Formats: sequence, C-alpha cells, structure tokens
Amino acid sequence: MPHPVVPGQSILHRLQTPRSGKQKKTSLRLHSRTFRHSTAIKASDRSDSGVRQHRGRAGVGVRQPVREGGGAPHGRAPARLRGLAREDLRPFPWAPVGGACRPDNAGAFVHKLRAQVWPTTEAVLAAEWKKKKITKAERLKQLQEEEERRQKEEEEARVKHEKEEMERLEIQRIEKEKWHQLEAKDLERRHEELEELYLLEGCFPEAEKLKRGTRLLAQLIEKLKLILLETPPYDLEDKNIKQYQGSILELQELLHLKFNIATEILLRQASTLADLDSGNMEKVIQDENVTLYMWANLKKNPRYRSVRFSETQTGFEIPRILATSDIALRLLHTHYDHVTPLRPVPASLQERTATVTDFVKEEVKNEEAAISKELQEEGKQRENESNSVHEEETKFEEQGDSEVQMGVGQEESEATKGELEMKLLSETVLSAQLLLIENANEKPCFFEDNEVDLCQFTTLGGVYHLDILELPPQCKPMKGWMIVEILKEGLRKYIYPPETTEDVETENAFPPIEVTLEVQENVIFFEDPVVARWDGEGKHWQTDGISNVSYKSEERLLTFSLETFGPVTLIQDTHINMPFQSWELRPLDVNKVLLTVTTVFTEIQIQIKENLCMLASIKLNNKKHSSILEGKWMTPISFICALKEAGLNIFPSGYSHFYVVINYKDPLVELKAYRQLALLSSAFAFGWSKWNTVCNSKKVIVKLMEHLTEEPIQKPNWTLLMFSGDRAQRLKINENSETFSEALKEETEFHSTLYHMVEDFASKKAMEKIRSASCQFIDSVCYMLLSTRLLSYS
Repeated sequence: MPHPVVPGQSILHRLQTPRSGKQKKTSLRLHSRTFRHSTAIKASDRSDSGVRQHRGRAGVGVRQPVREGGGAPHGRAPARLRGLAREDLRPFPWAPVGGACRPDNAGAFVHKLRAQVWPTTEAVLAAEWKKKKITKAERLKQLQEEEERRQKEEEEARVKHEKEEMERLEIQRIEKEKWHQLEAKDLERRHEELEELYLLEGCFPEAEKLKRGTRLLAQLIEKLKLILLETPPYDLEDKNIKQYQGSILELQELLHLKFNIATEILLRQASTLADLDSGNMEKVIQDENVTLYMWANLKKNPRYRSVRFSETQTGFEIPRILATSDIALRLLHTHYDHVTPLRPVPASLQERTATVTDFVKEEVKNEEAAISKELQEEGKQRENESNSVHEEETKFEEQGDSEVQMGVGQEESEATKGELEMKLLSETVLSAQLLLIENANEKPCFFEDNEVDLCQFTTLGGVYHLDILELPPQCKPMKGWMIVEILKEGLRKYIYPPETTEDVETENAFPPIEVTLEVQENVIFFEDPVVARWDGEGKHWQTDGISNVSYKSEERLLTFSLETFGPVTLIQDTHINMPFQSWELRPLDVNKVLLTVTTVFTEIQIQIKENLCMLASIKLNNKKHSSILEGKWMTPISFICALKEAGLNIFPSGYSHFYVVINYKDPLVELKAYRQLALLSSAFAFGWSKWNTVCNSKKVIVKLMEHLTEEPIQKPNWTLLMFSGDRAQRLKINENSETFSEALKEETEFHSTLYHMVEDFASKKAMEKIRSASCQFIDSVCYMLLSTRLLSYS
C-alpha cells in the first residue's frame, strides 16, 4: 500500500514516519529512489563547466553535453539550489513517480526548478541596478522640484491664513458695531421701560396693603409668635417686639404650670390607678400636640427596673436605687419647641428698619405740608384777582368757583398724596425684601465647647421633658371620704444623682439612665439624629452628658443613656439639603405655579396660588413619601415654618453662607431677578442653568420657556437668559454647549427688564396672562423665591 501523500510534507518527513507491513517495503523503494536522486545531484557538482561527468546506470566517464541556454546538464543542480535541505525537495507534478531516478530525469527536475526561480531573481536585480544608475544631475533636479513644491504649499497656506484672519476681523468689527447699536437703542428706551416696570411692580405695595389689613385681624394672643414672623421689621418697633415676645414667654410658663398641676393631680390618685400585674401606676395620655407618659413606683420592687409603657416602645431602664425609691417618672413630649429662646431682632436690622420708617413718615409729612401751602396760596391769589364791580354778585360766583376749584384741588392733593404714599411704601417693601437675602457679616460666637450652634443645627420633633418626681402623698378612703395631704410647695423634683454622695460606698451607685424614645413620624431625618439636652443655667442646648446613642431607622427608635434628667431634643444639620442640585418654576393655571426643588436627598414640589402655599409631593431617594402637610394650604410664613419643623428645610438664613459653599450673587441683582421672575411666572417657566455658576456675581443666568398649559412639556425648548439688574439679554449658547459665552443670540436685542425682553418673542396670550396676574399671587411667588434663594444656593 503506497504511503499517502500529504500536501506540504517533505520526503524525509514521510520516510521518517513509522510504517508497518507493505508500507515498509514501499518506503524502502522510495528511500532508494531518493538516494540515487541525491547521488546524481552530487555527481553533477564534481563535473567541469564544459562536459560534466555523471555516475549512474549509463556508466562511468560518460560525457554529457551542456544544455542550450546555459542550463545545467542532467543530474547537475544549479548553484543557487545546492544549499537546499533535503526536506525542501518536495514532489512536483512533473517529477518521476515510479522507477529509478535516472540522470536525465534529475536534469529535467533541476531545469524545471531553475526555470521557475531564476526569472524572478533577474527582474529584482535589474530593478535595483536601475535605481543605482541615477545621475547627480537627475538627483539635483529632483531636489529642486521638491523644494519648489514645498515653497508653493507654504505660500498657499499663508494666503489661506491671511484670508481667514481678515474674515475673522471683519466679523468682529460687524459684531462690535451691532453691539454698540443695540446698546444705544437700549439706552434710548431705558427710561420708558423702567417707568413701565415701576407700574407693573405696583402689585407689591398693594399686596403689602392687603397683608397689613389681614394682620390687624389677628388679635388672638396664641398667634403672637406667628405675627412676629409674618410682620416685616419696618412695621414693628423695638418696644412692640419685646412686648410680644414677653407675652409669648408668659404663655409658655402658664402652659407649663398647667402641665405640672395636671401631673400632681394624677400622681395623687396613683394608688387607685395601679396596674394589677405590676402594682405600679402606668399611664399614657395623648393629644394632638402633646403626649404624656407617667409611671409611679408604688411597689418599690428592686427587681422591677425595666419600665415599658403599654402599646409603645417608649420606656426606661432605671438603676436599683431608683427602683426602691418613692418616685415617679414623667415624659412629656410636646410636638413644639417652647424651650429654645426666641431669636432677638439684630440691632442693625432695627436701626435700618427704623430709618426706613422715619424716612417714610417724614416724606409724607413734608408732602402734605407742601400741598396745603400751595392750596392756600392759590386761594389768596383768586381772592385778590376778584373784580370790585358787581361786588356781591361777583363774590357769590367766586365763592362757588372757589369751592369747586378747592374741591378739585383737594382731589388732586389726595391723589398726589396717595401716589406719594404708594411710592414710599414701594421703596420700603424693596428695602424689607433686600433684608431677606442679605448675608450676615459675622458668624455668631458660642463660648461652650459642647454648646449647640442653632445657626448650624435645628431642633426637630419637639421637646422631650424628662423628669424624676417625688411621689406625693396618696389618697386614702375613710368613711366614704377621700383624704389627701396637699403639700404647700406642690410638685417636687427628685434630685438624681444627689448633690451629696457621702453615705454611698460604691462609685457606680448612680449610673446613667437608659431612655428609649419613639421618634415622631411626621419628622424626616436624613441622617441619624443627634441628641441634645437643655442647660437651664446657660440657657442653651448642649451635647455632653449623653452616651450610648443608637438609632433604628426602620422602627424609628432612639436609645441613649442620660446622666441627669431634663428637657431633651433631637437636632439635625440645618443645611443638609443645601446647596440645591436644581430647581424649576412652572405655571399650572391662572395665578397658580409649581416650584420644584431637587436636593441630594429629596425632591420637593410646592404649589403657590394667590397668597397661599401647599406641599404637593415629596420624594426620598426617588421614592414617593407621604406627609401630613400634603394638600394643606397655608400662608407663606406658616408654610415655611411647617416645612422646617418637618425636617424639610430648604430656606437659607442670613448665616447659612458660613456653613454652605454657595454661588454668591450680588443681593440687589438677586432681588431684582426674583421680583421680575415672579412677574412673569404666570406664563413662563424658569429653571436652573449650569452656566449660572460660571458667570460673575453681578449676573444671573436661568432657563426660560413660554408655558401656557398645565401639563409639563415633554421636549422643552429652553432659552438661556442673562440678567444683571439693569440689562436683560438672551444668550447664543444653550445648556449643552461646551464652553460659556456671553454672546447675544442672533436677531435679539438688549432690554432693561426681563418683561420687555420676553415681550419681543412672547405670544399675545402669554402677555395677557402676565398683565392679568393677581398682585397677591406675584407677591407670594416672590416671597418664596426670596426665602429659598435659588440663584445663590443652587
């Protein structure tokens, strides 16, 4: 059986492959054939150039003629093939298959191989030879051509660059000329536009007039605290502020006294209200704003040291010394904070508002005196010009004319007086609004190491009044009567730990008391709350004396150890939601808008209509969160207070810039922007722009879009506008541009106000909605923008 031939496999490789049976015989034949073939090639190497001797079957000494064309004779391989390895002699289609390899066959083999390889080699050598035969003149000519080509390319590039530079300079000249024309045009109509803006902003003093009337109706003393917050500083004198704050403190003391009286009455009857299982009294009384937990130690069992109020997780772990004492534990949870002192009005603010008020009153008096003097002079002049002829008749007619003229004059004076009052009131309102966004110059100082900075932290969830009380004498039934001993000093506190501990041997006889509280559900804590206790002597909150604090957020349970009992509260960073990530103000309906503020932790949506605000929705970590504030309409001040008490503080104070990195804007520019955004809010949507952080403090940049439907637009087409307080313009860049530029948008102009800027491209329906907006609605939107300060804290 012949050995199978594999393409690309050498003869030696096939010979070296082990075989069996008939294959071995075949391989021997192939081996002998190959041997004789190689012997013939070697013999041809030993022949001379003319006639070459061949050893083989033809006999020794046989001369073979040289082939025509200079080829090698049969059996002689060309010199270029002598170095080939034996395994490289692969089978060819024209090689002999069977029988011995005769000399003529070997010569044919080599001749054929030469015919394939040699022409290619000759062509390569010829090409290389031609390359080497280039003359020096030709080389110089080539170099000269290359130099000319390079110079031509450089000249073309230079001409192109000069042309582009001339075009750029021409475009700059045209743009600069157009810019100057627009500025001149803006200056020409600035006075007219500012007068029209003044008329439009007349809604602010009108709204203030309505608010004054509303405030006069609030006579109840329970609302004094709210009135202090709502009333602008220029409407309150220093003595009135002190009087109101004094009344509030008196009410708080009276309320606390009533709680003590109620506690004393309850503890006197503790024996009749004792629990059947433990023998001690345990009582929970809950109201809308107050929850009272009472426990009276009647049995004094030293093993009963864990106090848990039924159906709640609230309780105490008391030490042995308290478990064996005549004591009562009281936990009074008020959902409001009557402990933290009221913030006094800063002296600088009082001076400034007093100056504004005095200025307004003085101007009104001066104007009234001037009008009265002018009317008197006109009356005298008319009397002197009367004709002596027909004295009585003329006198009668002049008196009638004088009365008519005096009536007209009085009407004119009343109108002038009203205009003056509105003008002065407008300036006063502007000054009061500016106070809302001004930053304090100095950070408040705190002297204690553990004192809570109330400018940085806010108390949340009310106050937990923890007290250890001496158990009063119990009621005793006797012959149908209830006899009780009433102590003259009333309810007395139990001092723990005692002031003197000489009789106590061990050092740990008065360990801290473990307290477990249920955190109010209506309060949102974005981080674990911090526990603070009230220092009655220093009149401030501090964080020392509290240990082993742990908080279970899902169960809303807070556990901590307290060295001494007293008022306790939970605090959270006031600025945890600042700065804001983005914001949007969008119209919903007539005199109704939706303000959306997005922070790191939450998204808050606020609806504003007329002079009311409402919490529309809250999202925590992109999930809907329910709140009792949703759907409740309140005045802006009440609404802001309610949000702060719920832990949703997005309202910076005058000290917030000390604790938050802000995008500072000039207060006057910021104020003008808020006022004019409020004017346009009924027909235009506004939004946060990343470029507002790039421009300087004298300019603000927001997104703008006409919006006349209640539903949000799926693919909004925002326009960027820049406002500097006295100039408004639309920008050429958009929110997705790579670099910032103040270039003016094509075919647009400068204007002195935002109102006149949007008038260039707004629809008639949009302008009608702007002009018909309610003054109270505009004032409420403006107040909310001033309170959130979106342009500086985003």
